[in-house]
Amino acid sequence: MSETRPPPTRMNLQTFKVKHKGAKKGYELLKKKADALKARFRDIAKRIMAVKSQMSELCASSFFSLTQAEYAAGEIKSKILEGSMEATVRVEGRQDNVAGVKIPVFRQLDTDSEQKDQLGLAGGGRAIQNCREKFRNLLDLMIKLASLQTAFITIDEALKVTNRRVNALENVTLPKIEGTLAYINKELDELEREDFTRLKKVQEKKAVKQAEEAKTRDARAANRQAQYASQEPDMMSKFDTSKDEDVVF
Repeated sequence: MSETRPPPTRMNLQTFKVKHKGAKKGYELLKKKADALKARFRDIAKRIMAVKSQMSELCASSFFSLTQAEYAAGEIKSKILEGSMEATVRVEGRQDNVAGVKIPVFRQLDTDSEQKDQLGLAGGGRAIQNCREKFRNLLDLMIKLASLQTAFITIDEALKVTNRRVNALENVTLPKIEGTLAYINKELDELEREDFTRLKKVQEKKAVKQAEEAKTRDARAANRQAQYASQEPDMMSKFDTSKDEDVVF
């Protein structure tokens, strides 16, 4: 199916020039946005790898410290469940803006409510405190990893959409508008050449007509002069050419 093109007029030429300018500007802005998102995407990926590396080590040490605490203080799970269950750590959510993309960010908040339960007074108190610190650090890393993972997924989706728009502008919209502009310019140039040729022909015909009219006028004028010359008698022929007598005053 052939593509329907607009009529090659000056108004359409100006309209598509404005469209081309807007599409070019949008392409440049989206390209900058994609570059900014790619830079942030790579930075988050590096940070995720670093946090996961720390978490693998911290998980091992944390659960090993839990084993040490249970070995030193005995069964502590039931004692913990019997105690206060008030949270000592809360998570705050906010949004960060990267090139117009809203990225969720999680941050740890301390509630300033320390656990008052005294576990392991007879033994293992130090091991329980060490286990508590290990899991607190592990929780901090988990919150950080959750924030990075969420930002990673959000930026990945936004980057896919932006890249699709950039590719559509670069490979479809801009070439289509440029092709239409080239078509309109070509047709307008052809029309100008046709107008020039037509005007030249008109001028040539006008010059030929003027020359014929001038030739006709000259012929008529010469004909009229010849007629006048043939109709008027010679005024000198009325006089007697014989010798007159001299007149003396």
